[in-house]
Amino acid sequence: MCGRFTLTTPPEEIARVFDLDAVPEFAPRYNVAPTQDVATLQARAPGGRELRMRRWGLVPHWAKDLRIGARLINARCETVAEKPSFRDAFRRRRCLVPADGFYEWAVAGRGPRQPHHIRRPDRGPFAIAGLHERWRAEDGSRLETCTLVTVPANGRLAPLHDRMPAILPPEHWDSWLDPDAQDAAKLLPLLVPRPDAELEFTPVSRRVNRPQFDDPGCLAPPPPEGTG
Repeated sequence: MCGRFTLTTPPEEIARVFDLDAVPEFAPRYNVAPTQDVATLQARAPGGRELRMRRWGLVPHWAKDLRIGARLINARCETVAEKPSFRDAFRRRRCLVPADGFYEWAVAGRGPRQPHHIRRPDRGPFAIAGLHERWRAEDGSRLETCTLVTVPANGRLAPLHDRMPAILPPEHWDSWLDPDAQDAAKLLPLLVPRPDAELEFTPVSRRVNRPQFDDPGCLAPPPPEGTG
């Protein structure tokens, strides 16, 4: 499961890395949580990519209640092509979710679980495979939502959690975003764990446990053991 992530990279760098026509406008995020708006990237006709903000927690177009989205923040790669909540979006509405880190929690003795921040060694941004949907309420209003695809954890992260986000390398971005690509046999092989050497993790403050905190303090080292 991926339930929190970060995107602190400057917008200018996001535009460069993901080859966007315009520099997006958003503030650094140190504790992105479900049901909040997140940046997503999709293919733009006649070419290129565009950034759109969407609520994290996918609401299928057929849902009667948008609250289902709180339970659909992740889609497992093993079932994403068949599960009713995700299969339509998997075929037709795929996106990328830019991030520069994500959090997982490890058991720490008798106390609360210890959060860790996982990132690239160079601290650069990366792209998580996502799906998006447009839900229409009875009053005609529309809501854009998304979910993050997960894969089994690689060997380095397995001690923390058995799942990790499906991080796509740049050479696979266009294939994932291609709206004409609907063959699961070609898309599913893109969803694999990243090699151990591409990610590292460090323990951070339990401040990140509370969504109302979204500041650099979330990435601070935890206090020394026994000091609270």
